[in-house]
Amino acid sequence: MAKEKEKEEKEIKKEGEFELTDLPGIGATTAGKLDEAGYGDLMSVAVMTPSDLSTLADLSETVARKAISAARKMLHLEFEDATEYLKKRAEVIKINTGSKNLNNLLGGGIETRAMTETYGAFGSGKSQLAHQLAVNVQLPLEKGGANAKAVWIDTEGTFRPERIKQMCEAQGLDFMKTLKNIFVARAFNSDHQILLVDKVGELIKNGEPIKLLIVDSLTAHFRAEFAGRGQLADRQQRLNKHLHNLIRLAEAYNIAIYITNQVMSDPAMMFGDPTRAIGGNIVGHASTYRIYLRKGKKSSRIAKMIDSPNLPDSETVFFVNEQGLTDEEQ
Repeated sequence: MAKEKEKEEKEIKKEGEFELTDLPGIGATTAGKLDEAGYGDLMSVAVMTPSDLSTLADLSETVARKAISAARKMLHLEFEDATEYLKKRAEVIKINTGSKNLNNLLGGGIETRAMTETYGAFGSGKSQLAHQLAVNVQLPLEKGGANAKAVWIDTEGTFRPERIKQMCEAQGLDFMKTLKNIFVARAFNSDHQILLVDKVGELIKNGEPIKLLIVDSLTAHFRAEFAGRGQLADRQQRLNKHLHNLIRLAEAYNIAIYITNQVMSDPAMMFGDPTRAIGGNIVGHASTYRIYLRKGKKSSRIAKMIDSPNLPDSETVFFVNEQGLTDEEQ
C-alpha cells in the first residue's frame, strides 16, 4: 500500500517539481554523487547513456537504464507536434553583437539554445566579438541584451578587462558593475576546460542568471595535447563529448554558447582560400551557426555565414574600433 501511495504521489507531481531522488534506483547518496559531478538535474540524467550513468553513480547498467527512461518520461522527451516546438522557439533570446550588419547575418544576434562558432586567423575579430557579447548580454531585452550574466572560459589568455572598460564607456555603462557580471576562469588544459563547463551548471543552479557561455578558444588545448595522427581519434572523441556537454547546457538552461576556433591552412587547396577550421566535421556538425571571420581593409572585418539551419550563406562587413563592434569606421 505504501509503495502504491508513493507511486501515485510521483505521478501527480508537475515536471518542475521532480528531483533526482524521484528516479528509480537513485537515492540521496547517489543523487549527491551526481550533483557533485555536475549532473544535478533530470535533464542531465535524461541525456546520458546507461554506461556513463553506471560508471558515474556506481550503478548497474540495468538500474541506470531504468533511471534514464524514467527521467525522459518525467521531462516528456518524446515526439511532439511542431506547434509545441514553436512555443519553445519563442523563449529564444538574441544577443546584440554591436553591429547591425552582423546581427542581420545571424538573423537578429547570437541565439540562446544554440552554439555559434567563429573561426579565422589571429586578429580576425573572434575575441573582440566575445568581449562585446559579454557586455551586451547584460543589457535589457529591449536593447538587445538578456538582462543576464556571462561566463568566459579562457584557454589562451585573451580576456582583457581593459577592453571591457572601453566598450562600457562607449555605451555609458558602469564598468565595475559590468565586470562583476562576467565570471572568468583560465583553463590550463583540456581536462580543466571540460570540468569548467560542468561548473557553469552549478552556478546556474545556485541562482546566477547566466545566459551566455564563451569558450575562447575551443580547440587550443586539444590541439596542443593530442599531437600527431596516432592521437587524432582520442582527441576527436574527447572533443565530441565536450561539445555535447555544451549543447546540453544550451538546451537545459536556454543559454547562448559562443565558441571561437583556431584554423589551419589546407595544403591540398590549389585555388581559393586554404583556411580551414580545426576540429573537422565533429565541430562543424555540433555548431548551430558557423561563421568565418577574416580581416578586410583597415579596421574592417568580413563575416561569412558558412553553415546555418535556417539562414542563407552570405557575407557582411563590420568594423572593430575602440568603441567595440560597429558598422562604421571610426
